[in-house]
Amino acid sequence: MFFNMFKQQIQNLVYSALKSLAKKGVFSQITLEKKSIEIETQFQKEKGDYSSNIAFSLAKQLKQSPQAIAQKIQEEILIKKPKFFKKIEEKNGFLNFFLEENILTSKFLKVESEKLFSLNIGKNQKVIIEFSSPNIAKPMHVGHLRSTIIGDCLANLFSFSGYQVIRWNYLGDWGTQFGKLITAYKLWGKEEKIKKDPVNNLLNLYQRFHSEVKKNPQLEKMAQEEFKKLEDGDKENTRLFQWFSKESSKEFQKIYRLFKIKFDVIKGESFFYQDQEKIIEELKKKKIVQESEGALIIDLKEFNLPPALILKSDEAGLYLTRDLCALIYRVDKYQPKMILYVVGNEQDLHFRQLFAVFQKIRKNKVKLVHVKFGLVLNEKKEKFSTREGELIPLKELIDKAIIEALKILNKKQPAWPKEKKQKIAEKIAISSLKFNNLKTYRLNDIIFDWERMMSFQGDSSVYLQYTFARFSKILAKSKLSRNFIKDFQKRNQKIEVNSLEKDIIKKIIDWPDIIISSVRNYAPNILANYLLSLADLLNQYYETTPVLQEENLEQRHFRLYLIEICLEVFTNGFNLLGIETLKEI
Repeated sequence: MFFNMFKQQIQNLVYSALKSLAKKGVFSQITLEKKSIEIETQFQKEKGDYSSNIAFSLAKQLKQSPQAIAQKIQEEILIKKPKFFKKIEEKNGFLNFFLEENILTSKFLKVESEKLFSLNIGKNQKVIIEFSSPNIAKPMHVGHLRSTIIGDCLANLFSFSGYQVIRWNYLGDWGTQFGKLITAYKLWGKEEKIKKDPVNNLLNLYQRFHSEVKKNPQLEKMAQEEFKKLEDGDKENTRLFQWFSKESSKEFQKIYRLFKIKFDVIKGESFFYQDQEKIIEELKKKKIVQESEGALIIDLKEFNLPPALILKSDEAGLYLTRDLCALIYRVDKYQPKMILYVVGNEQDLHFRQLFAVFQKIRKNKVKLVHVKFGLVLNEKKEKFSTREGELIPLKELIDKAIIEALKILNKKQPAWPKEKKQKIAEKIAISSLKFNNLKTYRLNDIIFDWERMMSFQGDSSVYLQYTFARFSKILAKSKLSRNFIKDFQKRNQKIEVNSLEKDIIKKIIDWPDIIISSVRNYAPNILANYLLSLADLLNQYYETTPVLQEENLEQRHFRLYLIEICLEVFTNGFNLLGIETLKEI
């Protein structure tokens, strides 16, 4: 592939230099595979186009400083006067490689644009990505936002990279809280009233239970009894539970439709309840569990973790028990290469214990990853919640985003019909909510600054969409077909490329590295910020370089070709982030 060609060339040069230095006796014999020589794309001009930290990897083995090793490698490479590179320098132990710009441009013009976005690092390996995972009988709230958006983007990235992705929504639909809800419904609920607004009314009942139990502690025992009846298959409690689940699912789907998110598998904890007994027996048989005050625990000292409680003294299973059942089910049924759990930081201990227990019970080589993320904060950097401390419903947040988007459109496009403004405002709102999450490294908290989120300048989805619309308009005004523009390189005309165009070309060839890095680090922010930097270059280009006014026909066609490829990069990037393209805004 064209994009990897320069990296492979550098790998060959470094590997050859190391072998030559070893042969000359300058270095001792080095046991090193060529593919283990890492070449990184550089994003700072002063550091070149690519760099290698190989000298740091070899410093301990060779008992020399990284600077000394890098200088010797640099000198050995330069003896051969390699093509492609105008300069190779050592800087603080790093080897930095600067490409010959004419070679960069000529190679770029020989590539078929369809092949620019061909990436298959996954090789059809199965990956299960668990994300969103709301609790039934409660509205989705702002706390579900990051899991839903980050998980969907990661699923897109892995799928784009050739992995066979299974999108999994693991609903919270089991546990003593449903005994409380059933108790509240039987005491105070009316079916006709619940049906008018099922999820919010069920939430009100649940909250009433917690208020009433302070005055009447006996309600706690009633809730335990109702949940035990549900576990034992009581017809009425099962009917209520299934009704609550069905109504919740309808509400969740409204949110998922707005975000254009789909799942391959939707299963709740209740699906795995029946497997608990079988798993407990397996743990006992393998002598992995031990009794402690009537409960069953698993010692995890070897993992430097506290014991995992797997069965309570009243023989009730726990969230960890059901999660273990779900994990074993997934591994046995789908045989994935990897399972990602897109869940907040606060569940860190839970997943470390889960992965440790699984390692003790099964020896599968499946890679288990807790993809953690930070909190959602308001403009004051406080937890995004109501005055009562409850997390804000997600629907309320979406409605607020649409109102903010409409304010912008009313100022920018007052003549647009009301329906058109409403439709585009919805797209801007959803895109802004997504991008505000994705541009920030997931371990960091995100802040809701509405003005910044929807600014036509700076680090917003609106800025990206505006850039896309601006350059789409240039292509439309050219009155040339896209096929004609794409066929530019076949005409093989010599053209002059200015420094800004070279920067744009370099940015385009970073595309596969950006995707690979986003996948390997489970970090959508890498892709989001890459698109922002490309937009910055394009907007500078718009202000400084004539396109349609360029008198030289081939020069004009080259510039249209460059814009076309950039728009393809944006289209692919937007699709991966789950953002809609807008041709006018």
